[in-house]
Amino acid sequence: MEIDMTTASSTDLDGARPLRVVFASPLLRGATIAMFLSGLGMAAVAPQIAMFLVNELHASLTVAGLYYLTNLTAPIAGYLIGRRSDRTGVRLALFRICATAGFVGWMLIAFATEVWVPFVVAAIVLGFAGASVSQLFAAVYDELQARKTPGADGVVSLIRMSLTAGWVVGPVFGAFVAAQFGYRAMLIVAACASIAQVIPFGVMREPHRHDPAGASAPSTAAPGLRAMLPLLAFTGLYVLVYAGEPIKYAYLPIYMNQQLHLPAVVSGAVIGIQPLVELILMPVAVVVARRVGMMRLMVLGALFGVLANVCFATMPSAAGMFAGQVLMGGVWGVFAGLGVIVAQRLLPQAVATASAVFMSSPAISSALGGLIGGLGVSAVGLPLVFFAPALCALVAALGLALMSRSTHGIH
Repeated sequence: MEIDMTTASSTDLDGARPLRVVFASPLLRGATIAMFLSGLGMAAVAPQIAMFLVNELHASLTVAGLYYLTNLTAPIAGYLIGRRSDRTGVRLALFRICATAGFVGWMLIAFATEVWVPFVVAAIVLGFAGASVSQLFAAVYDELQARKTPGADGVVSLIRMSLTAGWVVGPVFGAFVAAQFGYRAMLIVAACASIAQVIPFGVMREPHRHDPAGASAPSTAAPGLRAMLPLLAFTGLYVLVYAGEPIKYAYLPIYMNQQLHLPAVVSGAVIGIQPLVELILMPVAVVVARRVGMMRLMVLGALFGVLANVCFATMPSAAGMFAGQVLMGGVWGVFAGLGVIVAQRLLPQAVATASAVFMSSPAISSALGGLIGGLGVSAVGLPLVFFAPALCALVAALGLALMSRSTHGIH
């Protein structure tokens, strides 16, 4: 199977600028808005949910920390939704169901009075809610293929940027709501953000399907394990790259506060600079990938992750922390904008399954990073623990380099 990752030239981009393509399509406009709302809601909750469990439901810190293990059901739910989507060709209907599940799940947690309720709801209901984003990416793929849109990778990257923008605004928004109106109000807002994702689509029907070689047509058979191996290998390498994020967010603020004694304003600026760099670099990554290939650029992105964590481990200063975060912005400027595109092209006969498998990988990364971070801190302490994610990123870079040279022709 020959997979060309550099299908669009610079002339293609000039002929169909991503913004113009998005504004011209009701589905793409709706997907862009829905992605922002999804990122906003999830990012508002993520930093606050542990505090909700401790302050409102009186859970211990240990129990609150175990809440994040409920994310491990998301890959299973995502795969089931994706397989159903590919078998039936239904994207938007399943997206609406998943968004509704998010509304129901966060509302149930908002009104919970027992500590076990958020765990059960998150594991069962919210696991399916997380598949809404992958269904949108599948619908976007269908739309762009049906319209034979040149420069489609730039369009997907632009839509993905709206999800990142939601994650930039979400933590500040969530903290404000929680401080002013309480944690339960913040969860209700997250529920409203989830159901609001369906509003831009109104009663829109399913996107047009285009099947140039049987690639995206509904299929009654799920892809076999052999067909999925390249996707699973790529997702596994992405998990290794992403594993540094939970380690960083868990221990970098502690390191900056307790050992470097940086002012809160400086620490906040260090954490906040990464998503800004990411947003700036995402469109740049698309242009560069067209020249050098997506997989080769991802090798460079993974190496940025190595250097970033080495900065955290060896440069005990504000400058070192900023350097590390800027490099991490480079990592996600590459992977956030291009990752789902690569995943879909690795399994073109089942793009919803590919999107679901790839988009659910951060849940596995969170569990892996939490385990590595916990063991690493106990063994070597701060800041040496950051050498562990540096090693993970190095392994990922080597694996991506091998994939780019494989017989599958992933360039």
